[in-house]
Amino acid sequence: MSTKTIAGVEVSVNEEGYMEDASQWTKEIAAEIAKEEGIELNDKHFEVIDFIRNKVAAGDTLTIRGIGKSGVVNAKEFYQLFPGAPLKKATKISGVPKPTSCI
Repeated sequence: MSTKTIAGVEVSVNEEGYMEDASQWTKEIAAEIAKEEGIELNDKHFEVIDFIRNKVAAGDTLTIRGIGKSGVVNAKEFYQLFPGAPLKKATKISGVPKPTSCI
């Protein structure tokens, strides 16, 4: 575990850059992480991020399929919002641990 300054805040991150403490997360931190990932956040991104943070807080497992059936976005939209590796990028930006289903 190491620390990184994101949006002017010292946060604990793991070796892959995922935040270790979700309580340190802010929308400003999310925007800066997203920028590093080549994504500019909009309201739809934040709807997905809120969904992810709530699911993780409830102890639920995250999957692309589950997010696609969430009613927030469908799978195609999810890939468009977070291109490349949507679940990895979305969870990183959301300040939650990388899902175990992600390699």
